[in-house]
Amino acid sequence: MRYTPITSELFIHNRKRLSKELKSNAIAVFNANDIMPTNADGTMSFKQNSDLYYLSGIDQEESILVIYPDFHDKKLREMLFLKETNENIAIWEGHKYTKEEAREASGIESIFWLTEFDRVFNTLMAEAEYVYLNTNEHIRAVVEVQTRTARFLELCKQRYPLHKYERVAPVMHKLRAIKSDLEIETLQEACNITEKGFRRILQFVKPGVTEYEIEAEYIHEFVRNRSRGFAYTPIVASGFNACVLHYIDNAMECKDGDVLLMDVGAEYANYNADMTRSIPVNGRFTGRQRAVYDAALRVKREAMKMLVPGNTIPEYHKEVGKVMEGELLGLGLIDKTDIKNQDESNPAYKKYFMHGTSHHLGLDVHDVGNVYRKMEVGMVFTVEPGIYIRDENLGIRLENDVVITEEGLNDLMVNIPIEAEEIEELMNS
Repeated sequence: MRYTPITSELFIHNRKRLSKELKSNAIAVFNANDIMPTNADGTMSFKQNSDLYYLSGIDQEESILVIYPDFHDKKLREMLFLKETNENIAIWEGHKYTKEEAREASGIESIFWLTEFDRVFNTLMAEAEYVYLNTNEHIRAVVEVQTRTARFLELCKQRYPLHKYERVAPVMHKLRAIKSDLEIETLQEACNITEKGFRRILQFVKPGVTEYEIEAEYIHEFVRNRSRGFAYTPIVASGFNACVLHYIDNAMECKDGDVLLMDVGAEYANYNADMTRSIPVNGRFTGRQRAVYDAALRVKREAMKMLVPGNTIPEYHKEVGKVMEGELLGLGLIDKTDIKNQDESNPAYKKYFMHGTSHHLGLDVHDVGNVYRKMEVGMVFTVEPGIYIRDENLGIRLENDVVITEEGLNDLMVNIPIEAEEIEELMNS
């Protein structure tokens, strides 16, 4: 793997937290993701199942984690099943985990090859009463292909129809929403790499460069700093493209006088950064661009003050909307009549600010977590207000990643330039 491995202490800690949440005499099973096909004999890059990685640190396909805290034999309370390598696999695909390497990475002593799974699992199921199986229950998930996890769920219920089946997703959402110090350190590294990419492009952007050239500058800097690349498909959007919220073509030339919106983040050790910055292509904001930029920045700062223990995302978004409403009034984009006549379910500010301000961040960019759960210390959120004025070919969004702490917010992107004056100075230095 490219990244420096995280200590197994994290995964040991995470498994202990999960075990406390399971019912008595329960077994929990987690499968690796598939390597997804493209066309002909092509495949996508492997991306590990986030829950399996969170609990084991194992970053390899065809892996299964089994946890059975109450089993009689202590050696079979935590087990990893891995693909056994051979000379042919080593020649064509490269190195795979040895049993000793898997023990070191995960802190799990009992490592088996996949060929032993059916025998061992049958022994465990003969004693288990409850079976926790995993599904993707993210509220925005759209799953149109049958995953390895889904196939295992069907197989398990066919073979063992009389067991009591439980959803493990709600438990994982609860656990993963609170980040440990080791996780925050890893997220910080992803943000540090993202900062390096942003500082690089500040010296590169000028009228005439293309959005895809800017994307290339980012990926160069990310990979050379041990990242596997972008945490998500990057948005590099100049001019009117910045008003398309999920613009990912990154195909246009950046014009003199345009503002360039870049929503990019580096991945590091499966953890993700999520940054947005908006910069003037020619190195200087116009008066109007600066007014809109400063308005978005003020909303961002006010929003950060609301990320406190006890708040909830729905209530938080309502309050941020009120702040944005005031800024749009000041910019002349809406007036008091618009506010007076607005539909409460579709307030006037939504014409220029259509999306939410914050989401959980971690092993997934839109990380799991119940949006109705009260905010707590250890939660990590993005903060990303935006103003999109299609008639003016102007879209500005500003985004940092922050951790709620006992003392307030820990801004993981505090060192990434965001003040308009600093951005202009760096672009013209």
